[in-house]
Amino acid sequence: MRNTKVLTASAICVALALVLSMIDLFTMPQGGSVSPCSMFFIALAGFWFGPAVGIASGVALGLLKLLFGAYVVHPAQLILEYPLAFGLLGCSGFFRNMKFGLQTGYTVGVLLRFLMHLIAGVIFFAEYAPPGQPVWVYSSVYNFSYIWPEALFTLIVVSIPAFGDAIKRVGKNLRA
Repeated sequence: MRNTKVLTASAICVALALVLSMIDLFTMPQGGSVSPCSMFFIALAGFWFGPAVGIASGVALGLLKLLFGAYVVHPAQLILEYPLAFGLLGCSGFFRNMKFGLQTGYTVGVLLRFLMHLIAGVIFFAEYAPPGQPVWVYSSVYNFSYIWPEALFTLIVVSIPAFGDAIKRVGKNLRA
């Protein structure tokens, strides 16, 4: 019974993340967009069920995002920016047993995702950097501009006590 709950809840998290990722509040020219809390649901799967389920949920989201339209210039970039970057959001599960574990895990997951996009930007999108600007600075600014606004908004929402309490209660019921 527990495996059915875990599979169902994590599939719902992936579906919610995918649907929310399709709501673009702001879109970048070479890919990336600000969406309302789309990364949160992968971190939530990790927080509720542990890093293995969270990472698997993130990889599933990354693969689905490829199917629904991705900006791909190279097979290695595809791996870095889709299954790997989104999979790392599930690392939130490593922080599930600590105070403020959801916020900490979410932040670490987003930071790891950001690093994957930063690396891909340095390797595959250097041609877009303005003349004289270091490529890593360009990639940092580019990726920061769409990943961190969503992360900040999500952290504010998750830090609302009633929301956080509801998330913990639902997770407790799912793990029972």
